[in-house]
This record gives sequence, structure tokens and C-alpha cells, in this order.
Amino acid sequence: MPRKIIILLVLCFVSASVTAENFRCGQWIASEDMSVDELLQKCGEPTQKTSETIDVYGPTASGGGRVKRGTSTTEKWTYDRGSQAAPIVVTIIDGMIKSMERGE
Repeated sequence: MPRKIIILLVLCFVSASVTAENFRCGQWIASEDMSVDELLQKCGEPTQKTSETIDVYGPTASGGGRVKRGTSTTEKWTYDRGSQAAPIVVTIIDGMIKSMERGE
């Protein structure tokens, strides 16, 4: 019986950690479903932005090596929500919102 309770608690914890985080911007609710332009229109510029571009590689036609196929850009936007709420970190990969999580 205790083993079932532990498993249930672990599953609840894991499912809670992968739940998408929405946050309020004035009268709007920001969510992962919106576009980057919509996020900027409703929430404004973030407090902080970081960006990293990495090379993307794939296999060669002969399969004996790898060749550069392009690049991928990951941006992290932080929205500070004041002293009473944790900041929200929005991860944008190649121009698409991928996640919104509470920061520290």
C-alpha cells in the first residue's frame, strides 16, 4: 500500500513540473499557444533577453559523416513580475514559443 502512494506522489510531482505555465500581462493571459509577436504586443519587451545560435548537423548522403544543415536559435526572455511573484522565463526556439516556466 505505501508503495502505491509513493508512486502516485511521484507521478503527481512529475506531471506538475511539465505543466505549461501561463501568466498574466495586464488584462491578458500569456500562454505557449500565442506567437512571439502576440506576446510582445500583449506583454511588451521582457526585462532580460539572452540568445544562443548553434549549428545543426545531419548525416551525409553516404552516411559516413555529418554535414552542417543550418542553425537553430534559442532565446530566453525573462519577464519580471514584481516582488510578490516569481519571474517567468519564456523559451523561444527558431521564432516559436516552446515553454513558459517560473524562474528563480
